[in-house]
Amino acid sequence: MQEQQSKEEKVHNVFEKIYGNYDKMNSVISFQQHKLWRKDTMKKMNVPKGAACLDVCCGTADWTISLADQVGPSGKVIGLDFSENMLSIGKEKTADYQNIELLHGNAMELPFPDNHFDFVTIGFGLRNVPNYLTVLKEMRRVVKPGGMVVCLETSQPTMPIFKQGYYVYFRYIMPLFGKLFAKSYKEYSWLQESARDFPGMKELATMFKEAGLHKVTYKPYFGGVAAVHLGYK
Repeated sequence: MQEQQSKEEKVHNVFEKIYGNYDKMNSVISFQQHKLWRKDTMKKMNVPKGAACLDVCCGTADWTISLADQVGPSGKVIGLDFSENMLSIGKEKTADYQNIELLHGNAMELPFPDNHFDFVTIGFGLRNVPNYLTVLKEMRRVVKPGGMVVCLETSQPTMPIFKQGYYVYFRYIMPLFGKLFAKSYKEYSWLQESARDFPGMKELATMFKEAGLHKVTYKPYFGGVAAVHLGYK
């Protein structure tokens, strides 16, 4: 419990500090690739008009906005995050969206009834929660039967040379970018640790199944530095 609380507090402090540069740093760190990965993920999801969606750990609401554009005026998208500062940026960006609601809340205990959403997503947020499986189970709980749970996240490259380069980049270069562009070396140094310790694609697919999800599939991006996982209730 103490370890869980420690990670939760650490993550909260990190995002409360870096929120102002978060969008810019995402583009710097991923060389703009995260936008392409999300676009490809949305194609795989095939979200229909009028759908009800939940974006967990929504941050500054980029994926929330993509979902809202897809579901249209007849649909509804809720974005949830535990960083008020991150949400403040998201609220500025979604001010003109009538079909978006941003809420302050905890991914470990989603404040929604069972079987409530058609799609539940989490983008580059699962690695920052205290317990991956608990959050996946919560996402499964609130999605409707037949609904889809989707996770787009950093992963672990499998090719030896690519893997070594990935670790050098995340351990040394990414924190340096944080220092140069966001004056946040310590925070980005910690974020690379969370990416380094996150399960690989097969392990996360197994976790999806342990959470009770079926027809689980995944796709690696950019040599496996990131991956999308999809599962159904």
